[in-house]
Amino acid sequence: MWYECKVKYRKTDDTGKQKITTEPYLVDALSFTEAETRINEEMAAYISEEFKITNIKVANYAEIHPFENTDRWFKSKVTLMAYDEESGKERKTNMYLLIQANDVRETFDNTVQVMKSTMGDYTISAISESPIMDVFPYFSGEEGELEQLEKFNALKSSKPEVNKVELEDSMEFDEEVLAEY
Repeated sequence: MWYECKVKYRKTDDTGKQKITTEPYLVDALSFTEAETRINEEMAAYISEEFKITNIKVANYAEIHPFENTDRWFKSKVTLMAYDEESGKERKTNMYLLIQANDVRETFDNTVQVMKSTMGDYTISAISESPIMDVFPYFSGEEGELEQLEKFNALKSSKPEVNKVELEDSMEFDEEVLAEY
């Protein structure tokens, strides 16, 4: 189960000023108590000063999907459609995915990639940028899970590649219209 934990701490901005900020993080845990313990452990590794857990709530994400070369998290609302044979009506069920991407278009593409193995019909109803700063999955430390943890962390922490793309002007104009100008 995923828990959203809000952490309040003093952060130094780009200009060197310190300000107090509250940021949400996701933690995979079995209970609120475990979520609080885990977020304290995870944040102690990143924040050297004092911090405070201001809120913990159950997150409504069905799945979390990190992708390489991305730096932000997006909430993708997927509507699953199923035909109810008893009533003869179409039934819709919403689920929320947390997808790592660089922008909304990439989030859409990543959501389609995640959903490609789905047998039923679905639509991507909404995509919005999530305020989630980081995701901390739970791994028990067993041998098979160590590989999964390393893969998850490698995907999550990979930096986006900046590619310079030259655009080719492929627009055609009517010569008569151009002559008027």
